[in-house]
Amino acid sequence: MSFCLSGKPISFSQIAVCIYFYAHMKVASTPAKTYRKLKTLQLIAVIFLTVSGGPYGLEPLLVYAGRHGALLLLLVTPFLWDIPAILTVLELNSMMPVEGGYYQWVKRGLGLRWAFFEGWWTWLYTFVDLAIYPVLFVEYASFFFPQIEAYKIPVCLCIIWFGAILNIIGIVPVGGVATVLGIIVIIPFVILFGITIYKDHGHFVFPGPSLKGISLSSLGLALYTVIWNFIGWDNATTYAGEVDKPIKAYIKATAVVFVLILLIYTSAIIAALQSGIDMNVLSDEGFPAVGSLLGGYSMGALISLGGMCSAVGLFCAILLSVSRVPKVMADDKLLPNVLDALHPRFQTPYRSIILCALVVSIMIIWSFADLLIIDVTVYGAGLFLEYIALIMLRIKAPDEHRPFKIPLNIPGLVIMALVPLIIYSIALIGAFSESGNNIKPALFAIAALLSSEVVWLVIKRVRGKKLSYRNEL
Repeated sequence: MSFCLSGKPISFSQIAVCIYFYAHMKVASTPAKTYRKLKTLQLIAVIFLTVSGGPYGLEPLLVYAGRHGALLLLLVTPFLWDIPAILTVLELNSMMPVEGGYYQWVKRGLGLRWAFFEGWWTWLYTFVDLAIYPVLFVEYASFFFPQIEAYKIPVCLCIIWFGAILNIIGIVPVGGVATVLGIIVIIPFVILFGITIYKDHGHFVFPGPSLKGISLSSLGLALYTVIWNFIGWDNATTYAGEVDKPIKAYIKATAVVFVLILLIYTSAIIAALQSGIDMNVLSDEGFPAVGSLLGGYSMGALISLGGMCSAVGLFCAILLSVSRVPKVMADDKLLPNVLDALHPRFQTPYRSIILCALVVSIMIIWSFADLLIIDVTVYGAGLFLEYIALIMLRIKAPDEHRPFKIPLNIPGLVIMALVPLIIYSIALIGAFSESGNNIKPALFAIAALLSSEVVWLVIKRVRGKKLSYRNEL
């Protein structure tokens, strides 16, 4: 695939070569920069954009769950799905605040084989996830430029490779950009909620909370929508070694981000409910339609601008997290050694970043609905390996220092892990119960999970004795 610039076709490979040589450029008159670490405020912004990026993508919830079920699922699901995940991430990260995050936790708790599965699944799901955001950028930009759809591929490629260059330069520039973009994402929804309060004089009339009449498939897709808008807490730990005072910083940042996300999502859904907008229109046109309905063109434009910033910020933040995984996997001889190289000037895994950007460049043609199902299914499997690693490390290293420790014993941790497993199972069963197109991405996700065993066997055969089994169970 290629696109044209000044009449000359440029291919993906040529872009990659340009980025590769850019990454190697050195300015003789400029001394090497001192390696800096991410501060707490920047970490808050990066985690916010890794997990959320605003309520963009939450709109289908009102179609699947209806007016009576949307707010109920939005307020209940995070406490059943996210709180166990957040507690698990905080304990494991306080015990092992290292580069590679969840991969390293699973490696120590379950062995090298399961660590590979964790890294492989996360890599696959993140490629799919990353492909969503350049496409979303185009959708929100169409509010200003209706003809931009005709230039979808070159615009998406610009977003992808801008994110790649920024990540190659370093984590601190990513954090700085994330802080600015995060503010731009939040402001429109604060204003929208203010307009909603003003128009209704603060008197909200909420539909009675109920899931009555919602089919199993609709409930499953509603859960997929909520879960997808809350996933990624563990992704933010893969660069813990590049964060200043990581244990305290992650605890503070995670707590702030969870409350912030819940407030923004709730206010956005309330605004949509109070506006009286047709749910199908909301699903098709997104929150800019709510903004236009309540505050005119300028409000719709402001929310669209926030959507564009959200897409760019999400792409940069998630690329930051996933690009660290191939590096640590290559260190363990599970991926080619070429991926473990750090840039001599910026000290970033630039080859891993370029590889990730290349793969995502090929995947931007998928639909949002399919990507959502694949994302949550594959991500959920990796998350449950982290729950198991948490329990195993409590058994194997009960006395090791944990600055943050979940106040539960092992049976309590098992029960805690079963709660999100039930939510995950309902969502998956709902997707499989749908006779339409939803079953295809669900089957693809299952195939992606099973592919890990095939690739593992290939690696064992190729690496032979070079592959370390010291951590394998």
